[in-house]
Amino acid sequence: MPANLSPEYKAAEAQFRQARAPQDRLHWLREMLRTIPKHKGTDHLQADIKTRIKSLADELTGQHRGAAHGGPITAVRPEGAAQVALIGPPNSGKSALHAALTGSHAQSGPYPFTTHYPQPGMLPFEDTLFQLLDLPPIDPEHPVPWIGGALQQADAALLAVDLSASDCVDQVIAVHEELGRRRVYLSGNWPGSTAAQALPEDPFAVLLPTLLVATKADLMRNLGEELAVFRELAGLDYPALPMSVQTGLGLNAIGPWLFRELAIVRVYTKVPGRPPEQDRPFTLRRGATVEDVARRVHNDVATALRYARRWPKGGGSVLQVGHEHPVEDGDLLELHT
Repeated sequence: MPANLSPEYKAAEAQFRQARAPQDRLHWLREMLRTIPKHKGTDHLQADIKTRIKSLADELTGQHRGAAHGGPITAVRPEGAAQVALIGPPNSGKSALHAALTGSHAQSGPYPFTTHYPQPGMLPFEDTLFQLLDLPPIDPEHPVPWIGGALQQADAALLAVDLSASDCVDQVIAVHEELGRRRVYLSGNWPGSTAAQALPEDPFAVLLPTLLVATKADLMRNLGEELAVFRELAGLDYPALPMSVQTGLGLNAIGPWLFRELAIVRVYTKVPGRPPEQDRPFTLRRGATVEDVARRVHNDVATALRYARRWPKGGGSVLQVGHEHPVEDGDLLELHT
């Protein structure tokens, strides 16, 4: 029986996909349940929504099983401009890469499964920070039950692969299969590209823009050739960057790459009569508006917003703009309520 989902439900689902704060995600889950048509065609989806609502509500009230037993946190609240998950097969070098990029001192070693729980760290780029989340290796022989939940709030993924491993193609195929079982799918299309990003019909499926990171590049004699062969055999169209913790190759390239391909926009604000806060930008995505910035400041500011004065990056005429005016990287806004 077809679901025949209503426009109100689809709007709530779109808001849920965009929400990052757990409270916001819970709010839009409840809206999805309230607006979903009630018939046999949506029984499975209704049950799924109710399960998600209970799980998230328990998490927010500290009643979920892990907290009740003092267990480790397996879902990390996003911080910074974006949350980027670092994933890969066992012994792919991702933990060493995480430590080099964030200074997190994450445990790493020449043996698999040194990472047991999510390890967050902050990757700086200019005045912006990306949250880089190191996760346990993905291996069907040692499945991690909570890995799908840990990826629910991620904005993108770095897929670490050691091309010097003889079974690297089989490893990466296994990673995709294991993630697929948990409704997580990787994509080569990024927000900064012109390619359309097709969303899965399942509202709880996770679609992650993915960058292939060829770790341990210092061990490869013909890196370009090996990478081309690997991508052909694995059937991957992801963009790729070679990196080496030992030599530093590529480490400085990841921050600018993420900033560009995630279409990050930095907006600075000032209070009327006061100097601007030039060291604390709000980070949004390309296409965001003045109202989106106001909402980041405070919901009450967005509600009471009348107009904003805008100074473009690099100088230029000051303009009075309205709620729906799109912001650009480097804009300075003075919000008037």
